[in-house]
Amino acid sequence: MIIDCHGHYTTAPAPHNGWREQQLAAFLSGRPTPDYPDVSDDEIRESIENNQLRLLTERGADMTIFSPRASAMAHHEGDARISLEWAHACNDLIARVVSLFPETFIGVCQLPQFAGEPLDAAIAELRRCVGMGFVGCNLNPDPSGGYWTSPPLTDRYWYPLYEAMVELDVPAMVHVSASCNPGFHATGAHYINADTTAFMQLIQGDLFADFPTLRLVIPHGGGAVPYHWGRYRGLADMLRRPPLDRHVMRNVFFDTCVYHQPGIDLLFDIIDVGNILFGSEMVGAVRGIDPTTGHHFDDTKRYVDAVALSQTDREKVYSGNARRVYPRIDAALVRRGLS
Repeated sequence: MIIDCHGHYTTAPAPHNGWREQQLAAFLSGRPTPDYPDVSDDEIRESIENNQLRLLTERGADMTIFSPRASAMAHHEGDARISLEWAHACNDLIARVVSLFPETFIGVCQLPQFAGEPLDAAIAELRRCVGMGFVGCNLNPDPSGGYWTSPPLTDRYWYPLYEAMVELDVPAMVHVSASCNPGFHATGAHYINADTTAFMQLIQGDLFADFPTLRLVIPHGGGAVPYHWGRYRGLADMLRRPPLDRHVMRNVFFDTCVYHQPGIDLLFDIIDVGNILFGSEMVGAVRGIDPTTGHHFDDTKRYVDAVALSQTDREKVYSGNARRVYPRIDAALVRRGLS
């Protein structure tokens, strides 16, 4: 089995996206949020079958860990109430996708976050979604949308959420959303900045001493981290932190959302194979065809296939690591008769 750890519902039906516009417009005008529209099963099927399902089949993957569209989480829009309403709507839609395509999709939830607000609503939503069969969450380290007003991930502000994650045995993918800071392009700058920033925060703190079983996935190949691995090893030493393999890398994992062969080769040269999960972010940040190869940029399986790996290591990257980091996947596969 090949499990793609990084998929977003970027092709959600138009009524869902239209309701979001109406919700924000109502908030700005002081009116009540309108009722959520009827979205038919046929609309969901069409949005999936013509996009993610077709591409998964063409590219040779079997299952996607599926979450709401990351750039649309937009935690900086509205207020805490608006964020909760939007998270509920998005997660319920993911649950419907999973119910319609149980052999192919498994859910990860969007958390209702708003900068400066407590995490009680996020914890409650995580529990609700795990109760629906979700296997993890996406955690936004910067709900301000590019202004970084929240404390670092090692701050005790986040601890109640981590406690719930450990209790439920679910990981988080550390994933920012849209940028409202004009200095940071969302997918080209803000995403990669956030991946790199999160890793440095983890070096500076002692989070995993307090939560030794907590698991975090840093997407997009770890941002700039593999490319500057010597810098981070050196900074850990200067800060009198333990070596990275003991201090961070027992709990942190990177995906393969790197859109060219040299980048994937570097990732595997630097990062232990046990810390790499196959992912494509398909259909996501880069949707075009690479003119130098004639293949889609986000067809990452093609790059991983080209890496010289043993069969054992290849199985780790394609499924074993995902099942270890997201252990609720195994229970879900058994329930669905797919184990």
